[in-house]
Order: sequence, then C-alpha cells, then structure tokens
Amino acid sequence: MDTLEMESKIMQVLRQVYDPEIPVNIYDLGLVYEIRVEEDGRAFVTMTLTSPNCPVAESLPVEVKESVLMVPGITSAEVTVTFNPPWNKDMMTEEAKLDLGLL
Repeated sequence: MDTLEMESKIMQVLRQVYDPEIPVNIYDLGLVYEIRVEEDGRAFVTMTLTSPNCPVAESLPVEVKESVLMVPGITSAEVTVTFNPPWNKDMMTEEAKLDLGLL
C-alpha cells in the first residue's frame, strides 16, 4: 500500500472517532487539519479540538493515535494538537452541517 492509500485509510478510521459532545466524527467536524504518511509507514496527524477547554483534550488525541496505528502498514503515529487556526463551524463538511441542522 502506498502512502496515499494509507492516508486515505487513516481518513476512514478517523471517521469512526467521535467527539463525545457532538454526534459527528472528528474528520467531518473539521478537527483534522493534516494527515501525512512517510514511506517508512510513520504517520503524522495534525488536529485541533472544538475548544481549548474541551473535556476530552487529554483522551481524544490518544484515541486518534490508537486508531491510526490500526491501519495496515503504519509503523508509528504522532498526533499534534494545535489551535492555529482556531476551529470554527465553517470547517465542518456539508454532511456534518446537515446532520447538526446547520443547513
């Protein structure tokens, strides 16, 4: 599997990770800013949280890392949490906005 396929698989597994306060997965919420996989299988995910005071600020990045490590071919995973740019509702997919009644 090449790196683009692995990045696509990571995107799929992150669509199974949910913010416990919002019934939408973190990918469609727009919390995942970047997914990058190196040739040797090292994966790097840059993500944010809905707010700096998010109650799952400690556990959500761990869940993301564990999910990424389940993808075949991934040898290690590093998750970086950033608040730049700050998350806002415009970052959500159209599907997520529809699910939440924002459209």
